[in-house]
Order: sequence, then structure tokens, then C-alpha cells
Amino acid sequence: MAFEQNRLPAEPFGTPAGALGTAQRNRVLRNTYALLALSMVPTVFGAWIGVSTGFSFFSGSPFIGLMVFMAVAFGFFFAIEKFKNSAIGVALLLGFTFFMGLMLSRLVGHVLGFSNGASLVMTAFGGTAGIFAVMATVATVSKRDFTGMGKWLFVGFLVIFVAAIANIWLQMPALTLTVSALAVLIFSAFILVDLQRVVNGGETNYVTATLAVYLSVYNVFSNLLALLGIFGGDRD
Repeated sequence: MAFEQNRLPAEPFGTPAGALGTAQRNRVLRNTYALLALSMVPTVFGAWIGVSTGFSFFSGSPFIGLMVFMAVAFGFFFAIEKFKNSAIGVALLLGFTFFMGLMLSRLVGHVLGFSNGASLVMTAFGGTAGIFAVMATVATVSKRDFTGMGKWLFVGFLVIFVAAIANIWLQMPALTLTVSALAVLIFSAFILVDLQRVVNGGETNYVTATLAVYLSVYNVFSNLLALLGIFGGDRD
């Protein structure tokens, strides 16, 4: 799949003011959707390999596992940002999504251990797709500016991130449910904010835009799947 360049040639003489800006925004948005769809392939492949091989990432030391995960993830973030204007950036992004698929495999494998596990995975996928479709539609057609929500959503993310780390030691089921439920809400809103930023021209690089939206979609799916596993998992 080929992706169009984000940069357009200089505005030709006689082009109406604002027309080129709209064309550029639409191009970035199309490329973002295309790359986001492509990123699902290595994610699914990574999850499949992880489930098939019983991949476990520091399962005996969750805090160390979290630290290593963060180091690898931020390494990818730095590299993607550095090469975001080239094909290397796309390749790095796809490599990152494969890594995230591997990290997702433990949760997917756990849910597939239920007799209705496959159904739960498909339900989580359908729910995530539905949330994405709604947020993408609102971001595109709404005249209201939602980008100002970004700083508050980031604060919310920090709160649930700290709570999730604390729960490594606390092991409180109620806190697990609360964190997962809030994560679904917060990252659903992040999808809206990130896509509207592209629509409004605030983000002009489709690789960066795809990374932001991908992380939100990933977190919506993983937390929705966790909730479905807790409330809908059937061992019989």
C-alpha cells in the first residue's frame, strides 16, 4: 500500500485561499486511516505469535516488565519521531505495532482460555470499531473544537497510569475494574481529539497522527477486552 506524501507543492497561482490547506488536511487524514488499517496487520500477527508460543513478558516480575516495556516503547517513539518524514518512520511504526501485538498476546491468550473466549475477542473488536467510527464521524462533522480536552485527558491518563502501577502491588479487583473502565472512556476521547487535530490541520504528519490514534485504539480494545473477560468470561 502506497502512502501519499504529507507535503504538497507550492500553491499554484490562482488557487483560492484555503483550498490547498483543505486538500492537505484531507490527504493527511486519508493517509492516517490507511496506515492505521495497515498497522492492524502486524498487531494481529504479533498477538497470534505470542498466543501460539506462550509468550510471557517478565510475568514473574511485573514491575520490571513494565520498566522494560516503557524503555522499548519510548525507544520506538523517539525513532519514529526522528524518521517520521521518511519510509523508515513507517517501517518503525509497523515494527512498533508488532511489538504491541506481542504485548497484547498474554491478555488475548487469557481470554481465549474461556469457552466463549473467541466471541469475547470479536465483541471487543466490534466495540472498538464502533467507538472509532463514532469518534471519527464526530471529529469530521462536528463544528465544536474538542482539541482543548487534550490536556485534561492527559491528566486523566496520568491518574489511571499511576493507579495501574500501584495495583501491581495492591492487587485490588475493584481498582482493576475502575482503571479499565476509565481507560476505555479516556482513550475513546483521545481518538476524537487526535483525529480532530488532523481534520483542523493541527497535525500535518500522518505517521505521527497514526501513532497517536493507534495507541488510543489499542488501549480501548485491550481494556474493553479485559472488562469483557472479567464480566463475560465462561469457564464451562
